[in-house]
Amino acid sequence: MVDLSQYLPILLFLAVALGLSSAFVFLPMLVGRLTGSHKPDPEKLSEYECGFPAFEDPRSQFDVRFYLVAILFIIFDLEAAFLFPWSVSLGEIGWAGWTTMMIFIFELVLGLIYAWKKGALDWE
Repeated sequence: MVDLSQYLPILLFLAVALGLSSAFVFLPMLVGRLTGSHKPDPEKLSEYECGFPAFEDPRSQFDVRFYLVAILFIIFDLEAAFLFPWSVSLGEIGWAGWTTMMIFIFELVLGLIYAWKKGALDWE
């Protein structure tokens, strides 16, 4: 027979998390409706993006430069995310860790140079 009482703290944690997240989502909507600040008008309900109304088909293709910039941002954001734990544990991982990170940074620099030469960073 399996003792399920060990799972009680996990279930309690999940119940509290679900209750708090529901309260943070639905309580402001309820307060807004009760206090009278819920007054929809066509301007509030209109769809917008980047501060101006849409004027083209929403299924139109984006320029590939948007994706290139997003991919470059993700790459260098991940680099920053890897550098912090590496720098904190550098004393314990020694020269092998230092060499591995220098190879990683060198590969990223090569990628940046390639993107720069291809014109991915140029914006017209």
